[in-house]
Amino acid sequence: MNELNKQSILSMSKHAHDWTEHTYQQHPAVRGGEGWADKQRVLLADMALHLLQTALRDGELSEEMLKRNLYAILTISDQFIEGQDLKSMADALY
Repeated sequence: MNELNKQSILSMSKHAHDWTEHTYQQHPAVRGGEGWADKQRVLLADMALHLLQTALRDGELSEEMLKRNLYAILTISDQFIEGQDLKSMADALY
């Protein structure tokens, strides 16, 4: 990937990340309440943006950051995908 494309993606992802985090923080849902699944979907999008930023960061790909990103994504996704035990897969990363 050329540097211009990489920087463009990172710049757009920063704006999307800021907006997503703000949306999550403002979401009124609480665990188990109405709207919780929607709030968790916003959190999943936030974690996906973290993964994008980790993948495109300059230098070597950080194994620790990649594990952290995947742990969060698998943990959150576990509630949306039945029968796959994604939480156990996430726990195996640590």
